[in-house]
Formats: sequence, structure tokens, C-alpha cells
Amino acid sequence: MEVTRSFPGTRDCYQGTVGLLPTLGFFHEGHLKLMDLLREKCDTLVVSLFVNPTQFTSTADFDAYPRDEERDTQLAHDQGADIVFAPPLEELYQGVSVTTVEVTGVTDEMEGRHRPGHFVGVATVVAKLFAGLKPDVAMFGRKDAQQLAVLRAMVNDLRFPIEIVEGPIVREPDGLALSSRNARLTELDRELSLAMSRGLFQASEQVDAGERSADRLEGTALRSVRGLDVDYVKLASQATMKPISVLDQSAVLAVAATVGGVRLIDNVAFDYVEGRPTPDRGVLLDEPSRLSVMP
Repeated sequence: MEVTRSFPGTRDCYQGTVGLLPTLGFFHEGHLKLMDLLREKCDTLVVSLFVNPTQFTSTADFDAYPRDEERDTQLAHDQGADIVFAPPLEELYQGVSVTTVEVTGVTDEMEGRHRPGHFVGVATVVAKLFAGLKPDVAMFGRKDAQQLAVLRAMVNDLRFPIEIVEGPIVREPDGLALSSRNARLTELDRELSLAMSRGLFQASEQVDAGERSADRLEGTALRSVRGLDVDYVKLASQATMKPISVLDQSAVLAVAATVGGVRLIDNVAFDYVEGRPTPDRGVLLDEPSRLSVMP
């Protein structure tokens, strides 16, 4: 496996179809699952490792984001990555940047409303990665459902010749969605965080039983997280990320809350198949993740 810190001048270093998994690092089983899925779709697997400052709306959050490049590089190697792209800041942001990428519409609600500027940072850095690394296919996880919609829109509108594929949410055995930020949770805060997935699962069971009202589904999830510092609980269209009042299309029930100073997001997607919404609750691990057993 090769570790590189600068964009290749050509694609001569690649073999065949190139797959890219953009990450902020501090890998967990969710990242490793995405690597496995992307490996099936490409000949050369590239994993980028860059904590992008422009997508953080808080300097404290950026500074606190967990980092361990040596650990991540070894995990990527063990998972079969061919190239780890770990650029310094100046490789992506040289001097004063005068160009940004702003995707409108799908960014209006939820994360876009509560984290102004976040999606400009995301779209801009991913566009840079696409232009510099020239992948054929790129993978993103469903946990960041709105980000996925934003990047699909960007790729379509800017005509990037790249296929966007999505991977499932990976969860601890008790349902907590994996996130690198989980490493910052205390034992008590981690227990409190389970209210997020618990409420989403309860709402998805209502959908299985025939419930379609956004108010009722959101109410179920909201009651579960009432003790947390909640930013939103929203049922939205997967395509537009606009709120919907009735579950009559592919949608996502999303929640964002802060627990012990750590902001977390989670969702259950409802894929509309043959006139019926089918919940995607993600993948449950058989045993606790590496994040849960860290000292």
C-alpha cells in the first residue's frame, strides 16, 4: 500500500477502475465496511484521510476531532486499500482560496440550517478530491444522508464523470450509530445517546405497522430524545431533503442532538419500493466496535 501526500499528476499510478472513499479519519468498522464494499467495485482502492477545516462550524469541534494517522493507515492497509491519500493542508488550500462550491436547495434544512457553511466546506473539498484524484466511483455512508444528497446533486450538476454509491449505517450491537466522535463520549453520555437510535427504531416499527404521518413519526423519535439537546427531528425526502408531511416517497427520518458536548446525527432511511416504504435500520455489529473498547 502506498501513502501519498500530494495529488498525482496523472492516473498512471492506478490500475483499472479507481474507487475513492473520502474520510476524516479515525476509522471504525463503518469505514472498514465501506472499504470492503468499494473494493468490490474497483481495481484500485484509494482512501483519503483529511480533517477538513472548512466543514467545521466550530473551531473547538475541529480541534477536538480525534486523529491518529498511523492507526488509520494500518487499518486501511489491513483492509486492502491500495493508496492512502493523506495531504497536508496546503495541498488542498494553497494561499487564499477564492473558489468554493455551493449546492443549494438540498442544503436548506436540517444540517444546513444548524451548521451554516458546513456543506460549502464539504462540497468544495470533495470537488477538489474528485478533480485531483480522478476516481471513477466514490462511496459515502448513509449516516450522513443529507451529505449524500448534496454530493449527488453536485456530481450531477457539475457533470463529474463519477458514480456515487452509498453504504449502510453500521451500528454497535445496542444500536448506537458508529461515529468517530463516539470516542469522545463518556460512559454515561454514551448510554444517553442510545435514545437517538431507540426513537428511530420505534418510529420505523410504526412504519412497518402502517403509520405514514410525519407528525406521528417525528413525535415518536422526539419523545425518545427529549432529555438531550436536540437540534431537529425531521422526516424529509431523500431526493430533495425537504420536509414532507406524509411518508409517500423515499425518505429519511433524521435526528441531530448534542450529548455531553458531542454533536451526533443518526437516521433511518425509508426506501420506497413497490408502493411501500421499507426501513433501512443499518447493520448491527455482532460485538462492540473498536471505538467501544478504546481505553
